[in-house]
Amino acid sequence: MNKVSTSRQELRSVLITGATGGIGMELAKRYARPGRVLILWGRNRERLDEIAKLCCARGAQVSPRQIDLSDGESALAALREDQTKHGLDLIILGAGLSDIKSPDQQTEDPAAVLKLALVNYATPVTLATAAAQSMVTQGYGKIVLIGSVAGFYELPFAASYSSSKAGLACFAQAANLAWRPKNIQLTLVVPGFVDTPMSQRLEGPRPFLVSAGSAARKIMKAVKMGQAELVFPWQFRVLRVAERLLPSVLRQYILQSLDVGQKKHAGEQG
Repeated sequence: MNKVSTSRQELRSVLITGATGGIGMELAKRYARPGRVLILWGRNRERLDEIAKLCCARGAQVSPRQIDLSDGESALAALREDQTKHGLDLIILGAGLSDIKSPDQQTEDPAAVLKLALVNYATPVTLATAAAQSMVTQGYGKIVLIGSVAGFYELPFAASYSSSKAGLACFAQAANLAWRPKNIQLTLVVPGFVDTPMSQRLEGPRPFLVSAGSAARKIMKAVKMGQAELVFPWQFRVLRVAERLLPSVLRQYILQSLDVGQKKHAGEQG
């Protein structure tokens, strides 16, 4: 695997979208240190102010931005503004929405599907591309996309969510082929169940659950090591291999038999 080399040992500037979500907040806290600029994007102003204050106390220079990523053009303009002002060594695109069709719904809500597609796929790949464009000029950079193991499966109760994560994975694979030769590292993170407010809304078991802090540590290690893909916990890597051996008819039957619900109809960007 090609590793990305940089002219600096330390990251001077880090942008995190979804910084008010569970994983995003943990990453912000862990990346906060003297001499580093943290550019924190979130939709919840109160939580954004809270994490910004905490990171400042750890010595980082913090630039918070309240933003709704369903407005892709505004997000792109904001990224370019932050790039010009602070530079950009690492961007972590962690904001996302989740949604599950309730049993009484024949289909998902079209308006919710559009918003989810924008936040989970269209806006992050746009921002990743804009960041890469700038990183090519500076000669290096690191980009992280947060996917989901849901992208491995055609979930009938969450068709828009699982397909948005599958699309993100395909983009990451293609972009890596294009950008690694230009000294830009792209890491696709594929988590299972993480103990965050988003997953806490799910009704039913959450197998192999990991804490947000543990997830953040794994992501930071993968970024440091230059991994192209991180799937965790390890049980999902094993399941991924095993399910490929299933006959397609049996696989479809299992997916159609899954019974999953959520306490709240839509997730949050963070």
